[in-house]
Amino acid sequence: MIRPVQQSDAPTLADIYNPFIRDTTITFEEEQVTAEEMAARIARVTATFPWIVWEEQGVVLGYAYGSTWRTRHAYRFAVETTVYLGPGGQGKGIGSKLYETLMVELKAQGFHSALGCLALPNEPSVRLHEKLGFQKVGHMKEAGWKFGAWVDVGFWERML
Repeated sequence: MIRPVQQSDAPTLADIYNPFIRDTTITFEEEQVTAEEMAARIARVTATFPWIVWEEQGVVLGYAYGSTWRTRHAYRFAVETTVYLGPGGQGKGIGSKLYETLMVELKAQGFHSALGCLALPNEPSVRLHEKLGFQKVGHMKEAGWKFGAWVDVGFWERML
């Protein structure tokens, strides 16, 4: 079931997110987040953007949210999108359902374009974005440095 995030989800969301920080270049964060930091992020994001979770039998398996693309006022109708799934949520279509629901909510709030920023290579995320109608619109070479290596970033866009 998809539902809005709650502050009480913060520890589980941190548990879902931290392996991506610790073990992958999917996120450029390098320090794991605490439940308290995740709760602060939930409060900050949900003041403006939707944040939804997928819950099965009382367990949150993944989440998706919108966030500020750029801070200049003219960008106010563009939104960056994010989705993360824990191991129990991968390969079940949950990411697609979360993202589609997020797109509907973002459009209803008046956003015009959604932007996925992907560390590359990341074929599962590329497939997800393109399956949902995102098109690649940019590629930055060696945009980030993590685990002793340069990492490219690609940008996918979907008009809402």
